[in-house]
Amino acid sequence: MIYFDNSATTPLCEGAKKAIAGAIEHFGNPSSLHIAGLEAAEILKKTREALYRALSCRREEYEIVFTSGGTEANNLALFGAAYAKKRKNPKIIVSDSEHPSILEPCKRLEAQGFKVVKIGTAGGKLNEEQFFAEMDDSVVLVSLMSVNNETGAVYDVKKLFAAAKKIAPNVLCHTDGVQAFLKIPFSPRSTGADLLTISSHKVHGPKGAGALLVSKDVIKRKALLPQACGGGQENGLRSGTENVIGIAGFGGAVAEKYPRFEEDRAKMAALREAIVAKLPEEIAVNTPEEHAPHILSLTLPQIKSETAVHFLSGKGICLSAGSACASNGKHKSYVLSAYGLTDKQVDSTVRVSLSADNTEEEAAALCAALGEALSSLIRFK
Repeated sequence: MIYFDNSATTPLCEGAKKAIAGAIEHFGNPSSLHIAGLEAAEILKKTREALYRALSCRREEYEIVFTSGGTEANNLALFGAAYAKKRKNPKIIVSDSEHPSILEPCKRLEAQGFKVVKIGTAGGKLNEEQFFAEMDDSVVLVSLMSVNNETGAVYDVKKLFAAAKKIAPNVLCHTDGVQAFLKIPFSPRSTGADLLTISSHKVHGPKGAGALLVSKDVIKRKALLPQACGGGQENGLRSGTENVIGIAGFGGAVAEKYPRFEEDRAKMAALREAIVAKLPEEIAVNTPEEHAPHILSLTLPQIKSETAVHFLSGKGICLSAGSACASNGKHKSYVLSAYGLTDKQVDSTVRVSLSADNTEEEAAALCAALGEALSSLIRFK
């Protein structure tokens, strides 16, 4: 099998497997004060230390709140910020290309009286003119993803977050960093965010673990309302006994991958360029001006993306039509439409997403298989 769907999920790395195997033996509840509990608590501590290193920040500045994954972390950021304070006519600003775990909470908040403004992302760039026209002191939250999961566009969130805070000093700024973490330089300082979402299974850790990084200033101001109430775990921001085994794997993956960040980033960028160079000329590459090294959006001529995915899967090559989250439904990709593709182009676009484990031989095999798809599947009238 040749796997090019790493933005959907990634295979477990050796560091994650080793950490999981060790954690299985430590069954205690990390909130318990006896030795079994302390052993489990130590696993959480080690993962936090690995995440602080990889995010270039300190515990004195930020709290790491473990969650069940990126979706829960995004929900905590959205609902937690929206419900924390009572305000008159509150407004939330997001982009029109956010992950469903941002846009679906926004729909609920809209129904509850919040005004939600979606900033355009045509060509893979945030519409700054629209942002400045909408940004005012009624905005309680700005949530802009750092890297788009379908196009690979890298958005300049730091510039807009800085501007937002000048206009509304108490506004919270959140970035969904699920596709940015360990793919591009990514930290609270590089983004200017108060809240950052990351996910384990996108960086070769297990599914079922993620985190929301929360600035201590947000906690001090009580500007994030917990959404899971109970025993007060995770500094009271996310109650419920932690998934120690999943968190251990998350930490093991980050501890292995972070020291290789620059090497892996360069390798993915080189593979991406190698694929672009060898693609059949009939295939259009949707390349944002600023793009991450691991995501490649391709529009095929006269072949529906679902057909192409099945054809390639039959040859042992895995990629996707848009994002894995969107593919469960029958709707067209709103992300690709926002980027500027026509409905017909959206229907014929596939996503190739790389990891540093991919090889040049696999890249060549992908390009050859795409060429075969063109000759086999296109039906000329």
